[in-house]
Amino acid sequence: MSLPPPPPPAAGDPVTQADSLGSVTPEDWAAGPPSQAQPLLRQEAKGEEEEGEETGVRGAWGTGTAEQRRRGWGEAAEAAAAEEGQGEAGGAAGSVSPAGGAGGGREGWRRLLAWLRRRQPQCCPCAAPLPRSAAHCCHGGTKMAALAYNLGKREINHYFSVRSAKVLALVAVLLLAVCHLASRRYRGNDSCEYLLSSGRFLGEKVWQPHSCMMHKYKISEAKNCLVDKHIAFIGDSRIRQLFYSFVKIINPQFKEEGNKDSVAKPHVIVAGAATWSIKIHNGSNEALSQYKMNITSIAPLLEKLAKTSDVYWVLQDPVYEDLLSENRKMITNEKIDAYNEAAVSILNSSTRNSKSNVKVFSVSKLIAQETIMESLDGLHLPESSRETSAMILMNVYCNKILKPVDGSCCQPRPPLTLIQKLAACFFTLSIIGYLIFYIIHRNAHRKNKPCTDLESGEEKKNIINPPVSPLEILLQSFCKLGLIMAYFYMCDRANLFMKENKFYTHSTFFIPIIYILVLGVFYNENTKETKVLNREQTDEWKGWMQLVILIYHISGASTFLPVYMHIRVLVAAYLFQTGYGHFSYFWIKGDFGIHRVCQVLFRLNFLVVVLCIVMDRPYQFYYFVPLVTVWFMVIYVTLALWPQIIQKKANGSGLWHFGLLLKLAFLLLCICFLAYSQGAFEKIFSLWPLSKCFELKGNVYEWWFRWRLDRYVVFHGMLFAFIYLALQKRQILSEGKGEPLFSSKISNFLLFISVVSFLTYSIWASSCKNKSECNELHPSVSVVQILAFILIRNIPGYARSVYSSFFAWFGKISLELFICQYHIWLAADTRGILVLIPGNPMLNIIVSTFIFVCVAHEISQITNDLAQIIIPKDNSSLLKRLACIAAFFCGLLILSSIQDKSRH
Repeated sequence: MSLPPPPPPAAGDPVTQADSLGSVTPEDWAAGPPSQAQPLLRQEAKGEEEEGEETGVRGAWGTGTAEQRRRGWGEAAEAAAAEEGQGEAGGAAGSVSPAGGAGGGREGWRRLLAWLRRRQPQCCPCAAPLPRSAAHCCHGGTKMAALAYNLGKREINHYFSVRSAKVLALVAVLLLAVCHLASRRYRGNDSCEYLLSSGRFLGEKVWQPHSCMMHKYKISEAKNCLVDKHIAFIGDSRIRQLFYSFVKIINPQFKEEGNKDSVAKPHVIVAGAATWSIKIHNGSNEALSQYKMNITSIAPLLEKLAKTSDVYWVLQDPVYEDLLSENRKMITNEKIDAYNEAAVSILNSSTRNSKSNVKVFSVSKLIAQETIMESLDGLHLPESSRETSAMILMNVYCNKILKPVDGSCCQPRPPLTLIQKLAACFFTLSIIGYLIFYIIHRNAHRKNKPCTDLESGEEKKNIINPPVSPLEILLQSFCKLGLIMAYFYMCDRANLFMKENKFYTHSTFFIPIIYILVLGVFYNENTKETKVLNREQTDEWKGWMQLVILIYHISGASTFLPVYMHIRVLVAAYLFQTGYGHFSYFWIKGDFGIHRVCQVLFRLNFLVVVLCIVMDRPYQFYYFVPLVTVWFMVIYVTLALWPQIIQKKANGSGLWHFGLLLKLAFLLLCICFLAYSQGAFEKIFSLWPLSKCFELKGNVYEWWFRWRLDRYVVFHGMLFAFIYLALQKRQILSEGKGEPLFSSKISNFLLFISVVSFLTYSIWASSCKNKSECNELHPSVSVVQILAFILIRNIPGYARSVYSSFFAWFGKISLELFICQYHIWLAADTRGILVLIPGNPMLNIIVSTFIFVCVAHEISQITNDLAQIIIPKDNSSLLKRLACIAAFFCGLLILSSIQDKSRH
């Protein structure tokens, strides 16, 4: 028995996404059909307007208006009842229809499901993600599997939407902040104590202190910190070796001569002793008692010195007893532990009612426990361990003086600047204003709430909710943005959460790459259009590139040159898309209006400007945004200047194409001039106020380096767009669904060339010897792999017809992901890793990534909302807004200049 076909859809009642995507809970399954009909199988579109074949139960599950689908439910239930032999025709329909839920609804629903299970196999198009081979003849089990998949997917989407994910992220942030605040109050807020007492090895030689980052000091930095400083090392041969390792940080050519110097009162004292006493007294208990007496007598003197100098007592490192010579066999680890316990207990109790000023350097003992097996004599540590201990001492003393970005240990929280204080006041007022607005609006809504007329017993008509005002959207956006910026500040400026150094291994980079590749392939969809570089495909491209770049940053893969070179191509590909996308828009639309320019500039720069204010960083620090901003303006000026040449005008005469090529040639000439004339480039961008935007550490060299590294790729993107659109206009390309881009022979030839070119570049990038050599050739050769990828991705028709919805989702927020990673996923301005959950790196990455993605998505929505309000389409209103924005930036520049003078 088969169901009767449903009536055709009404012309004015199309199926919307809200109609077709409902949610079905387990309770709904028990009580009756859902309030919105669920599609049994997703239909595949054939062409732009054509729909696929209807399934056998389309009346109950398929397309049509909401009313038609409700009728379909009744028809399906009627058929089920008739087949069961229970009830008259139409009776079941009345009992199980969504409109008539009373009277046997549960029983009717049960019969409907029983009837569906007994349905004979029918030919039907199968729902994605079922394989195409099953599309011609699907049995009932396949239908039910597809139904289960769709309903399960919607069940998950109902309970775990983007909104609920953001709420969960907010709860997680609040809980983690409370836990970290309580932990710091309980354990103390001094990261120097963690640096001196705890940590672990990352790999074999990289030491990671607990909760903070250790900076690796260069010779120039060490000399700058220790100029006119006196440091005394007092103790046995182990302390002497530590002294030599410390000095070699300043002077690697220093020879271990063992000379003693007589200097004035030292700024730093490093002392420690025990093993010599154990040796000369043959490990006797009397020697331990005498040691305690000696420590007790010098403890007050050390405390006195510690009031004006930094005093560190170095605990004794363990020994490797199997390697000790016969005259050192009495130095056992048991004896060393006893001496260390005595020293710690005496030094900590040397002052009453206050904390001891003498700092115990116990971390060297932890280091030695991991490395003593490499000792040559079982007593003295290998050189790498001594160098680690010396570097820890350098961090303890110099971090608070030089304040390196990647040396968070022993650094106090930076003081708030005037601009940061003003920003905090602004966001606080925005939050208060929105709360007041919300309370007033809610009270007004309660007053207008419909009530029941007691005399007639009828409820008054609902009052239509007024549209949301721009003021409410503005206050709400700034309220949410203020809370998000508070999280940014807590993560990377307030020292509330922990930070750790990066450590690269091949597994930390390539295993996550494999994970996201599998997910990306699994979530695939059909594209709405099959043109080259269509919107879904470019979103997908940006998405997977951004995910790879994120993994590259968090794994510290920049130390591995082949990976570094391929990531450079991904950055170039983003700029290629900038040239391609903006050129295509201006060429086709011919829209050179100020509204379009302001919209693009606002969306690109809004988040970065806010972060520059809140995080006290220069604009050039977020280098990619200045890069795409400048290139957008270059594209705009190139095409907008007289004569304006667009596609519509060029179609009338081929000379206009020649004129556009002349424009592009002039642009290329300017790029070459600036690339090889560093002086001219720096003079241009050193002019005020450009210098305030593009200077980093007092000069524009970093900006010149970044710009020069990908100087040609935007031009390549513009040229590719011009050639592609010209070919498309002349109908040389075949962009139909499933069709190869060219004829079979040409397509196969181009695919072969593309694959060879792609692999050739990868081989070259993997064989580079140093970064400087690779970076010099990169601007000229990066386009090879980019074009090869485009052709491989677009020549086959089947490849051009599908895309990964997983990657495309991330591609839509790729800019926010790139910028937000600086402070709330990474740490210390990308130099380290944010630690929300200490002691469990895998769980920490999962939680921090979840919060990071939710924040990036929310910022993307805030930016879009604000862009609609701040950048109106009306030119007169827009000019007024631009005047206000200009005044804002003038004030910001003045305040920044005042801050710079006060710092100096």
